[in-house]
Amino acid sequence: MRTILRFAGFMSVFFFGFLAVNYCIFYGIASLFNIQHGLIFYTLFILAVISYPLSAMIERVVSNSFTRVFYTAASAWMGISFYLLTFIAIYWIISLFFNIPGEIAGVTIILLTFILSSYSLVNSLFLVVNHIEIPLKHLKSDLKVVQLSDIHIGSIRNSSYMEKIVKKTNELQPEIVFITGDMVDGSARLHTNTFRAINKLKAPVFFITGNHETYEGLDEVFRVLRNTDMRILRDEMYECNGIQIIGVEYSYERDHMENVISKLKIDSETPSIMLYHLPRELKTVANAGIGLQLSGHTHAGQMFPFNYLVRLMFRYMHGIYTYNGTYLYVSPGTGTWGPPMRLGSRCEITVINLKGEN
Repeated sequence: MRTILRFAGFMSVFFFGFLAVNYCIFYGIASLFNIQHGLIFYTLFILAVISYPLSAMIERVVSNSFTRVFYTAASAWMGISFYLLTFIAIYWIISLFFNIPGEIAGVTIILLTFILSSYSLVNSLFLVVNHIEIPLKHLKSDLKVVQLSDIHIGSIRNSSYMEKIVKKTNELQPEIVFITGDMVDGSARLHTNTFRAINKLKAPVFFITGNHETYEGLDEVFRVLRNTDMRILRDEMYECNGIQIIGVEYSYERDHMENVISKLKIDSETPSIMLYHLPRELKTVANAGIGLQLSGHTHAGQMFPFNYLVRLMFRYMHGIYTYNGTYLYVSPGTGTWGPPMRLGSRCEITVINLKGEN
């Protein structure tokens, strides 16, 4: 119930925030081009505001090619609208010092938004492979693993994207594959065949839940993942290739990680890896003697200027961090949430070359 209320609160804040964004955009553009606030103006404004929640509701009830196109377009509008708002805000600031004709400013804003939006949409289609190297305490010999995170399979990215990820991952020949949450997006009803590609992975696969699995409902998520060759770790530990793999379920409770660790018999002399969706609790992980934590959730901000907002919420936003000899890698995500757009980040498959002690 608490998760549902938190999600409902998030969606309420999101809707009213999106309403405010569209209000600023429509009234800003209208003032630049001297457009009258008539029936057409208010109709377009209302459609823009309700496009995403409406398309999301329709997609959950009746999913087909048309509804998916509508949902994708509405999701893209979210990203486009924030670019428009950013440029309008910049214009308002500049206009305090310089007199710029409204129509020239309006055309410039629309042109810049079109360029950035087009680039962001195309950029999100590419799936890059990032190779990093991290030493792991007590590891006897080198080990190659792959981290996938925040794939967000749903209306925009579906089974074909899962197939693409699996194919690329197999080409990398990892010894273990970790999926650190948000496998599902929550935008479309789940089907077992959507995730069948996971069974083609040639290495052992370990999965932990993220916030979107809880939004979708864990029972429903586990139902569709039941027939996949993937071990789901729910606040438990499993040994593979001589490594203790600890998987902690998604939780916003501050003491959740510590409570889980206190119940596990972790051998401090055996190499260990913590899988946790949220990029936090590094100190707790280090104090438990765990050598590496793998997390996601932040998407590295996904799109400028959100990276600055995300950085305010999460100290560990993207990349490698260390505390008392324990490492944390925060993935930028293998998919996207909301707008199918990326600016200043890429969809990533992370190859982690774990270095053993010589």
